[in-house]
Amino acid sequence: MPTSPESSSPLPFPILLGDIGGTNARFSILADAHAEPVTFPVLPTADFPNIDDAIRAGVLGRTALRPKSAVLALAGPIDGDEIDLTNSPWVVRPTALIGDLGFEDVLLLNDFEAQALAVAALPPGGLSQIGTGGTAQEGASRVVLGPGTGLGVAGLVRTRGMWIPVAGEGGHVDIGPRTERDRAIWPHLPHLGERVSAEEILSGRGLVNLYRAVCAADGTAPVHSKPAQVTEAAVARRDPQSCETVDLFAIYLGRVAGDLALIFMARGGVYIGGGIFQRIAPVLKAQEMRDAFEDKEPHGELLREMPLFVITEPLAALAGLAAYARAPQTFGLETEERRWRA
Repeated sequence: MPTSPESSSPLPFPILLGDIGGTNARFSILADAHAEPVTFPVLPTADFPNIDDAIRAGVLGRTALRPKSAVLALAGPIDGDEIDLTNSPWVVRPTALIGDLGFEDVLLLNDFEAQALAVAALPPGGLSQIGTGGTAQEGASRVVLGPGTGLGVAGLVRTRGMWIPVAGEGGHVDIGPRTERDRAIWPHLPHLGERVSAEEILSGRGLVNLYRAVCAADGTAPVHSKPAQVTEAAVARRDPQSCETVDLFAIYLGRVAGDLALIFMARGGVYIGGGIFQRIAPVLKAQEMRDAFEDKEPHGELLREMPLFVITEPLAALAGLAAYARAPQTFGLETEERRWRA
């Protein structure tokens, strides 16, 4: 079972940092509190049977640095001694990482907790504002969301001089139709019971779901089966259904982002991460997305005060983990039942 050290208790350096998603695993090593992280090539999770082998081959086999501890952000709930990833067959066993790979200390986080930590640590060059309007208030609450293998959501609040990440399953909130075009598309989307979950539209598979629904509403046979095919066709403007899919994806993401901004009262801004969104950036109708974000009467004026950003830093989660590893006392990160020691 995990130990229960104080959340501000430092981990021994060098520290392995890991961002483990449903599709890819990204790693770096922080040699000490003042060093720049040493990064490693991105590893497709499908190329390895488990995280242990991925670390051996992708990290330990490429450097003489031997990490004493690990801080890993996982795409799945942290519960017990065996953590199943939501969209990957990997099972993370901290005791095995300690016993087999020689770590002294292992801390596990939700992947979007790491994204939230990054929002407190990214330089201005790691962000780009979407549309016009809104100014981030220093120290105010923030929220981060990211369409990827799933739809991740986390909040970030500041109290008592610390940033506190608030993880959850916000990607599974309901999303409903608002326009006549929406109402033509919605019957063709995957339903969970009587509802449409935001993740079934705003994720990799969701992009394909939305494309197929647009085709069905138009009476056209779909020709794409993968997210990259839809985005590439939209960027090249090869077919109207792909173009509309990407436009609607951005609008629906703006709507959900506006909902989350109200929930967290995110006067510090709303931040969108994930590779899918960056791939559609060349054809993004930024102001339409911004308008969808603000369209929350009777609170439109409140939303107009909140900025909307895209995270452009490609290793944002690792940057957030590094910020925590360097100065854990500046973050109110709950580690009980999520930290293991040798």
